Amino acid sequence: MALAAHPVRWRLMTELAGSDYRVRELVTRLEQPQNLVSYHLRLLRDGGLVTATRSSADRRDSYYHLDLDRCAHELAGSGTALHPALRTSHTPSAPRLEQRRGRPLSVLFVCTGNSARSPVAEALLTLRSAGAVRTRSAGSRPREHLHPNAVRVLRERFHVDVSAQHPRHLDDVADEPFDLVITLCDKAREVCPEFSGPVRRMHWSIPDPASAGGADAPGYAAFEAAAHDIDRRVGYLLPVLATTDHREGEP
Repeated sequence: MALAAHPVRWRLMTELAGSDYRVRELVTRLEQPQNLVSYHLRLLRDGGLVTATRSSADRRDSYYHLDLDRCAHELAGSGTALHPALRTSHTPSAPRLEQRRGRPLSVLFVCTGNSARSPVAEALLTLRSAGAVRTRSAGSRPREHLHPNAVRVLRERFHVDVSAQHPRHLDDVADEPFDLVITLCDKAREVCPEFSGPVRRMHWSIPDPASAGGADAPGYAAFEAAAHDIDRRVGYLLPVLATTDHREGEP
């Protein structure tokens, strides 16, 4: 609570709660000097609330991510420390999304090859929303087939079969209406086109699990880690989409 109480750090946490950002983007969004933003990001990192990953698009740059699991855990602990009656669960609730009248909410996940991260995200949001959200995925340079470890992790961990699915190009979905576009690849974020209409953009900076190996055990472990990260983020996305659904408007 002491970390979050500072107005600059609260603004940083608020921005990072919705998307991963680079320092220069946070500087622009907060309209604060870079040295001040970097200082407060360091304090949040030291406190374990924010993590940083090296950008796959520019290795000299980093994306910052708010650890919502850690925030929830620390918030629950802070309430308990003040009074036992304030004990709360740090497990995020999973709201049920109702089918929306008219055009359903539509979310597009984008990565470079559309062979691992984005199809996993597509499958998991479809699963977790019970089909109430229309989900799609596409790539800026799609591969010929889904990565076998992506197919395997969805089948073994989530009992979802995507073996018949094939990667799509961004051009294939360019004319479709989307309420939210989420990039999961730093490189794809740089080339993702603008879509017509009021579309909200988010970025999840998730390392490519395919770069950790092939079909051997270490490679598959990377796919399990990526799928777990994506599933956790999807869990935190659902309350946002539920609010959007009730408003029948923009995310």
